[in-house]
Amino acid sequence: MPQGKAAVIRSDLDIVIARTLARDTAKNMGFGAIDQARIAIAVSELARNIFLYAGTGTVTVREIERTGRRGIEIVCEDQGPGIANIDIVMQDGYSTSRGMGMGLPGAKRLMDEFEIRSQEGVGTTITCRKWRM
Repeated sequence: MPQGKAAVIRSDLDIVIARTLARDTAKNMGFGAIDQARIAIAVSELARNIFLYAGTGTVTVREIERTGRRGIEIVCEDQGPGIANIDIVMQDGYSTSRGMGMGLPGAKRLMDEFEIRSQEGVGTTITCRKWRM
């Protein structure tokens, strides 16, 4: 499997670039239009969080295979302030920005697997995957 392609997030435009990278990868892998949209929306939300809360970071998109199944993996990494309480930010309706985004719980619902690792003062890594049916 390829190593993946990364988008550096530093601006609003970079969020669009990351979203397009994820959608194009999913399309090339044969994901249907609905799953392509789900993946793109999740990546938009995660990249926006990098920009808003950490200022800069990366979104890496790669094809993966596990037990004969193909999927897409997105790894979002930053060296921002970290998340003090992951349980709170994973509650529906929680927002620190008062934005209209769906937040991390919404991004999680759009993907098949979703993991957060975060340490205050060090940064956050979110890994999510969508499997082809």
